[in-house]
Amino acid sequence: MTTKTRSQAAPEGYDPSKFPAFAVTVDVVILTMSESRLHVLLVRRGVPPFQGMWAIPGGFKRPTETLDEAAKRELAEETGVDSASLLAQFGAYGDPGRDPRMNVVTVAYLAVLREVAGIVAGTDAAAATLVPVSAALNGAIELAFDHARIVRDAVERVRIDLELTGIATAFVGPTFTMAELRAVYEAVWGVHLDGANFRRRVGGEDGWVIPTGRRARPGSTGGKPAELFRAGRLWKQGGPIRYPQTTDKGKGKR
Repeated sequence: MTTKTRSQAAPEGYDPSKFPAFAVTVDVVILTMSESRLHVLLVRRGVPPFQGMWAIPGGFKRPTETLDEAAKRELAEETGVDSASLLAQFGAYGDPGRDPRMNVVTVAYLAVLREVAGIVAGTDAAAATLVPVSAALNGAIELAFDHARIVRDAVERVRIDLELTGIATAFVGPTFTMAELRAVYEAVWGVHLDGANFRRRVGGEDGWVIPTGRRARPGSTGGKPAELFRAGRLWKQGGPIRYPQTTDKGKGKR
C-alpha cells in the first residue's frame, strides 16, 4: 500500500463528521434512433422508491470507481448494453429532496447508441425498453425521481451539439444513407429538412460524407437502393447543418 505524502493526507484535526453526508449516483440517458424517431431507453424500477415506475438507468457510485466507470457499469448491469457510440457527462443534479431516501447528488451522462439490440434488464431493474422521447417529455410516461428533467436536458444538449459537434454521426452506423443521417436532424430538432438541400450541404465538395461505392439493401417497396456513405474528417470540427431559422409564423425555413 502506498503511504500518503503530507500533501495527500487529510489536515491534522480535520473532522469530516462536521459536514452533512450525501451519496453520489450516476444516471445515464440512452438515446437512439428507431423507425426515424428519437427514442430513450428506460428501465422499470424493481425496488423502492418509485417501485414499478419507469426511470433512466443509474445507481450509486462505488467508492473504488470513477464516475465514468460507474456509468459504464450501470449501463451494462441495468440494460445489458456494454458499449455506446458516445458516453459523456452533461450535468449534475442535487436539489434537496430529489431522492426520498437521503441527500443524493447525481451526475448525468448522455449515451448515444447506433442501434439497440438484446436489451436485458438486470440488478434492480424489472424491465427495460425503448420509448419515444416525446412520450417521456410530454407526460405520457411518468418518470421516477427528477428523470423527466434530466431527459429533457439531455435532449437539449443533443439539439445544441448537432450544430457544434459531429454527434449526428454517433446515431448512424459506420455506413449510412443520406436519408438516415437527415432523419437524425429531423427527429432531434423536430423539423422537416428538404432532402435535396440537405444532400447538397452535406454531400458537397466539403467532404462531410464520403461515398462508399455501395448501396443499401433493397427496400420492400422496390426501386433503386440508396447510396451508402461514411463520415468524413470534417465532423471532428463541428457539424454542417444549422438549426432552421423560424419565420414570424413559427415555421422552420426549409
